[in-house]
Amino acid sequence: MNIYTLNVGQGQFIVVVGTTEAIIVDTSVPTSPAKPIINVKGALVDILKGRKLIGVMITGFDADHFNEIGVRIALNKYRPDWIMYPKYFKETRSANAAFAAIKEFETQKAFRRISVSLGDNSKRFYDSLSKDFNFEVFSPHKDDMNSSNNCSLVCKLKERSTGLSYLVTGDTETGRWDSIVRIFGGSIQANVLDAPHHGSKNGVTQAAMNLINPHTVLISAGVENAYGHPDAEALKIFNSVAQKVWQTNVGEGQSIRTEVVASGVKSFLYKAP
Repeated sequence: MNIYTLNVGQGQFIVVVGTTEAIIVDTSVPTSPAKPIINVKGALVDILKGRKLIGVMITGFDADHFNEIGVRIALNKYRPDWIMYPKYFKETRSANAAFAAIKEFETQKAFRRISVSLGDNSKRFYDSLSKDFNFEVFSPHKDDMNSSNNCSLVCKLKERSTGLSYLVTGDTETGRWDSIVRIFGGSIQANVLDAPHHGSKNGVTQAAMNLINPHTVLISAGVENAYGHPDAEALKIFNSVAQKVWQTNVGEGQSIRTEVVASGVKSFLYKAP
């Protein structure tokens, strides 16, 4: 499994690649970056070469996760079979435009929408969406849908061939993590963690981090972003457990390729050809 955390400024666009298939996590593509960023189209041509984009996962409906441009790039060029997102809708101009793009795509191709909200926790497993990956959903949960951030999609992608895993977290905040820890315990363990809420101090708890117990944490945040992400308190928690912490907001911004294999987890800077 390879995880590409693309530098898109203060947002998130991730591609997870298996043996024959790939999944996009979030679709933030800025229209007018203040500093140079990776060309997402060029990166996708390189990353998806020889692989099928099987699905798209949207962790939340704010523009830094769900963007019409990114949705159109993913759907119209690579034509995935499904899209997964939280069963919660936050009314934003960006979300309305992105859903309009999805609706337009549905007129061209048979396409499955998977709207997730847990009630019966035994139904959190999705094993028929991919040949390369299994999916286990931990959020959103009907008991904790008290804000858009706490309705973020939290999902573990587990590679079938290796058993290695990557935990996607969106903008999940500490109150939701308290419930996830209480309900699911050690089930949330993963080799690599997508840092919750871009490394916000409100995005992670020590108890959750201890259970996830990742080797590597990947933080997608913008250079000199107005929110101060990643926060020093969050970095302290990440570094207390993880062996490596990588972030996109270094220098003028960097993209990261993380290789997750049986012999270990390694991360490298990534530049599209």
